[in-house]
Amino acid sequence: MNKNKLTTSWGAPVGDNQNSMTAGSRGPTLIQDVHLLEKLAHFNRERVPERVVHAKGAGAHGYFEVTQDLTKYTKADFLSEVGKRTPMFIRFSTVAGENGSSDTVRDPRGFAVKFYTEEGNYDLVGNNTPVFFIRDAIKFPDFIHTQKRHPQTHLKNPNAVWDFWSLSPESLHQVTILMSDRGIPATLRHMHGFGSHTFKWVNAEGQGVWVKYHFKTEQGVQNLAPDVAAQLAGENPDYHTEDLFNAIDQGDFPAWKLCVQIMPLEDANTYRFDPFDVTKVWSQKDYPLIEVGRMVLDRNPDNYFAEVEQATFSPGTLVPGIEVSPDKMLQGRLFAYADAHRYRVGANHNSLPINRPKAEVNNYQRDGQMRSDNNGGSSVYYEPNSFSGPTETPHNKPASYEVSGAADSVAYDHDDHYTQAGDLYRLLSVEERERLVQTIVGAMKPVEKDEIKLRQIGHFYKADPEYGKGVAAGLGLSIPE
Repeated sequence: MNKNKLTTSWGAPVGDNQNSMTAGSRGPTLIQDVHLLEKLAHFNRERVPERVVHAKGAGAHGYFEVTQDLTKYTKADFLSEVGKRTPMFIRFSTVAGENGSSDTVRDPRGFAVKFYTEEGNYDLVGNNTPVFFIRDAIKFPDFIHTQKRHPQTHLKNPNAVWDFWSLSPESLHQVTILMSDRGIPATLRHMHGFGSHTFKWVNAEGQGVWVKYHFKTEQGVQNLAPDVAAQLAGENPDYHTEDLFNAIDQGDFPAWKLCVQIMPLEDANTYRFDPFDVTKVWSQKDYPLIEVGRMVLDRNPDNYFAEVEQATFSPGTLVPGIEVSPDKMLQGRLFAYADAHRYRVGANHNSLPINRPKAEVNNYQRDGQMRSDNNGGSSVYYEPNSFSGPTETPHNKPASYEVSGAADSVAYDHDDHYTQAGDLYRLLSVEERERLVQTIVGAMKPVEKDEIKLRQIGHFYKADPEYGKGVAAGLGLSIPE
């Protein structure tokens, strides 16, 4: 095959790619110029809908290597032996901005990892923070609306942002992290990653534990000062994307150590915080970090659209030995992420090369837009059947766990939203606290209603009186009674 020969999308050679077919030199253009029509029609459809959240991102390929034997906790095949390597792909992203927004905005960073294991793909879809703003998926559309643009002005809306946060005190922990020095990473290589949610590991004997994931950057944590970040946003809005690509291209492969916290199942009923509440962390004094392995990024994508834009991740993409928890935010994401990909990329998004498992796929799903394989050929297309089609393997059923209670719309039992945020504030140095307060004051000044400011100041004060007084003074307000 001559790769230098230009062809149409159906493989026919193109005789002229510079001039459209016209009736004479002045035209009009002829509708019979099917090459022109195909180019224009395809161009109109080159953009799939951008992600509602995490629209701006960068990605890379690499591998994960097991460094510690944790088979007593999980039967997951890719964690089954020290030294085992599993190919993986990662996508880093901002959350709120559009596809063309700046990399250096103050925003959490998505940290989505796809492991191509021998028992199917495993997606760990987290952030660079160990907690989140809300803890129930029913609030997620409203929260994201506040981060997007005002429907009339089409401008970012601080009134909505702080109104929602002040009415959602569970957000305080994440807000404190976001407004701290950690709110703007220096690069994608210089930040930690977290699974954030609580998951469940199950071993070969069917015994389970609760688990939280921590990716510790080997490059060290580095952050950007707000003035530097603002300058970069104007001069090079793709700063993080460029830095990651160049580092890998030059052989400076970034790496992270994966550690986990392990909690016995029974501790969930007695721990001082609800272990399934994603706005809270587990103390590492109570549940120390245990090393699992090492992730190394060593190859850039060959094509951004095919690999980074079309990559799809879902926390419901699981493998035997790794299961979910009753975390309400996680439970909602199990549906929402996969559904977003079916809408954005198509029903067969998992058959695209970047998403396709290395393991063989055998199921009865057929048809749908962009079916790119043989669609099951002439094989049996229903189950149960009498034609030796694939059947379930009962030993791979998720482990059972006990549930109880009446069906109702209920909140979490624990409503202490201030202890952990206050502990975090007190861990900061004096200089870090001052910068935190300055950042918050700057972000809240555009808010029009004092009522909103005072309500939020009350949350800061409950976390730590000094915290609340500092913000109040910066805004020229008094602490509410």
